[in-house]
Amino acid sequence: MNLPITFTRAHITGRELEYIREVLETSRLAGAGRFTRRCEEWLERVIGSHRALLTPSCTAALEMAAMLSGVEAGDEVILPSFTFSSTANAFVLRGAVPVFVDIDPLTLNLDPAHVKRAITARTRAIVPVHYAGVACAMDEIADIAANAGAVVIEDAAQALLSDHNGRPLGSLGATAALSFHETKNVTSGEGGCLLINDPSLVERAEILREKGTDRSRFHRGEVDKYTWVDIGSSFLTNEITAAFLLAQLEQSEEITARRRTVWEWYHETLAPLEIEGLLKRPTTGPANGHIYWILLPDLASRTEMIATLRQAGVSAVFHYIPLHSSPAGRRYGRAAGSLAVTDSISDRLLRLPLWPDMTREHVQFVVSTMTRVLCR
Repeated sequence: MNLPITFTRAHITGRELEYIREVLETSRLAGAGRFTRRCEEWLERVIGSHRALLTPSCTAALEMAAMLSGVEAGDEVILPSFTFSSTANAFVLRGAVPVFVDIDPLTLNLDPAHVKRAITARTRAIVPVHYAGVACAMDEIADIAANAGAVVIEDAAQALLSDHNGRPLGSLGATAALSFHETKNVTSGEGGCLLINDPSLVERAEILREKGTDRSRFHRGEVDKYTWVDIGSSFLTNEITAAFLLAQLEQSEEITARRRTVWEWYHETLAPLEIEGLLKRPTTGPANGHIYWILLPDLASRTEMIATLRQAGVSAVFHYIPLHSSPAGRRYGRAAGSLAVTDSISDRLLRLPLWPDMTREHVQFVVSTMTRVLCR
């Protein structure tokens, strides 16, 4: 077994360079080319979205989703505090107010009861974040949104190839955002995708992505010239990135299966420590195997565990600092009710290394190192 054990390591399928070479041979490097469209078609077919638009990042996809939602200055957007800053930033950039609500202690996702209590006359959107690829309570959230006249936007950054009652995550909101960052199951280094499930949003989404022009219509031969017609930005990815991504997407089922296997090894091997009351394992299944997390008793024990694992050559990390307690969160947003679960989870959660090519020996070494700390 090789040390150190990194926190994440991309699985290279073997076709990335082949596809990139094809791009270089055509000299067509800019966005919206053949590889971009092949990736988009794959995502449309597998997820079932009406349209998929590759973007440079999930952050860019969220910003497009915020623009399409029609939120304006003073509107409120309900989201978890336990998420990355991009989830809130996308709406703050439109002048909206993020309203942070608490999470379910079992799934670490938005708690519908807290969402319902946070609804006001100014609520315009609800943004469920599928943490670790585990589905939010989408049926309840959809009902709450419908009654409030709010749009649902899925932050599905971690959720590729996960589902909710048989329906792919990313297909359940008006729009959704995927991430292909280096840390995600399927990666292009940096990258993202806006999934559009409301057909009425497609035309404007294409305009937003093309710097506010109707260039997409021009490329399809629908107009004889393109011009500036709306707000927008440079939300296109490039063909080299898309070529790398296509090689990953084509093996995404295998990558996901391997990650689920590693997740199950952790779950099985850590069971005795949970029985002894030394840690808490996830209560949900592996979903797409994106994250294996545990909960330790308190912040001090987590800090000690991270340091001990690092000394042994193992990279394990914490996750989000709650947005509601961050400087920008206090400046731009507000908390709705108590966020005690979020605060507790943030202090105690530890993410263990997980990547497709990990072996059972890797997992056993990680767990045995943890055991020496917890059982001394």
